[in-house]
Amino acid sequence: MNLSLKPPIISSLLILLLALTFPVFAQQDGNGAARSFAQSPYHVGERLTYNVSFSNFPSAAHAEFHVVSRGIHHGREAIELRAHVETTGLVNVALLAINNDYVSYIDPATGLPFRSEEIARDATRLDDSVHDYNQPAGNEAIPPKQKGFPGTYDLLSAFYRARALPLAQGGRYSFTVRGEASEYHVEIEVEGRRAVITNVGTFNAIETEVHVSNSPLRNLRIYFSDDESHVPVLITARVATGNLRAELAASEIVKPVVTPAPSPQIAVTPGPIPAPTAAAPTVPASNENWPFKIGEQLNYQIFIGSNNTPMGIATFLVKGRSRYFERDGLYFTVNAQTTNALSRVFTARDTIDSYVDPQALFPFRTVLNLIEGRRRLNQTLTLNQETGTATTDQGGQIEIPVGTHDYVSFFYAVRTLNLTPNRKSVVSMLVENKPKTLFVTSLKRETIQLGERAVPAFALSIVTDDPEPDKYQLRMWISDDRRRLPLRISCATQLGPLRADLAILPAASQ
Repeated sequence: MNLSLKPPIISSLLILLLALTFPVFAQQDGNGAARSFAQSPYHVGERLTYNVSFSNFPSAAHAEFHVVSRGIHHGREAIELRAHVETTGLVNVALLAINNDYVSYIDPATGLPFRSEEIARDATRLDDSVHDYNQPAGNEAIPPKQKGFPGTYDLLSAFYRARALPLAQGGRYSFTVRGEASEYHVEIEVEGRRAVITNVGTFNAIETEVHVSNSPLRNLRIYFSDDESHVPVLITARVATGNLRAELAASEIVKPVVTPAPSPQIAVTPGPIPAPTAAAPTVPASNENWPFKIGEQLNYQIFIGSNNTPMGIATFLVKGRSRYFERDGLYFTVNAQTTNALSRVFTARDTIDSYVDPQALFPFRTVLNLIEGRRRLNQTLTLNQETGTATTDQGGQIEIPVGTHDYVSFFYAVRTLNLTPNRKSVVSMLVENKPKTLFVTSLKRETIQLGERAVPAFALSIVTDDPEPDKYQLRMWISDDRRRLPLRISCATQLGPLRADLAILPAASQ
């Protein structure tokens, strides 16, 4: 990856993949009127989460799409659609921070938008923009003073309108999309059917080739699930600097939001969401009261001794909620690597994936890919929390206490503990294939300084059951709010004191 890429180029790569390649395509007849309009993609409560990889970055961004409600909005009947797009990991820290929300209100009969809203955030500001489309609904129309593009879709509404098409074998569909202050002409051609493998399962998919005017994307392909919902399960493309891939990370049905309205809401005809395999049941709704949300990404800068130059970075990501390895689960991942001067004398690139039970957050599968100097470790552990065993991919067995965490699940589980000062919790964690008992004690409330911000936090000490229980002087500071963010982690090492600080904090208290 060429780290000298200009931000507009990076922005184009990510947004074009997440936005311009999703909005495909209303089929039009000779009079320009849309046809073949299906209701199944507009399933109130459906939430889709995507992970985007770019070149050597396995998690460059994530996106979430949600059919929120159907009712009366801005004086007319509408379906409310929302999306969130955010860069993650090293791309977010070092290249480009994108954190945008999109809202679109569409006509239920045609899928055309009549109002679009966008909220773009960065580290120093928040920009709002609203666009009204002069596209009538039935006997009503937007007042003449509002400017718009009749028959044109915005980025979000087009994502769902594409799914409402028949996508018949050999079919060609054309469409106009308005986004980022430009119009794009898009053509999609259905090429055939094939099986597509993703992290959430194997799908029978409809393969399409897409051409977008004024786009740097080449060999762009979108794979829709071969059912009435037509969920985009995979998108691939090439650009001059590498490959782009947007993959479905989770799909679920959440409880619809009830929007107050002067007239009763009209229910959308339900349409099933595709399961990862034909035999797998639909993922249940996420009703757990976690302090984190699907898609949450936390970036850390790692410092050694008194040096104020980061010697490493680490990114924690809640990638999805779905069926993984034949059971309901949450998917956590962490990527860490050395940077700057340290990377020239010691190279470390670690990735750990953890699949956990959504209720207790205990892992049932852990995948480690560790590169630390000359050390290499590639290992997969399958944990049976009921029988107290962990099985390696080489067939070895490790006896563990029931309720044992791995490194990543512990990071999230500690945020759910009772952190009242002087409260002690006992946790089992698997360390180097051996279970360790950890004692987590909430010491006190205090305010710590992160950059220019003073943040209220709980100070925690973490000791083991070893003869020297506090040998590593492990400490954590968890934010004193609803999100319980791990703000700082410190410990003693052979190289000196090590500290990992949260790099980006929310701009507003939550």
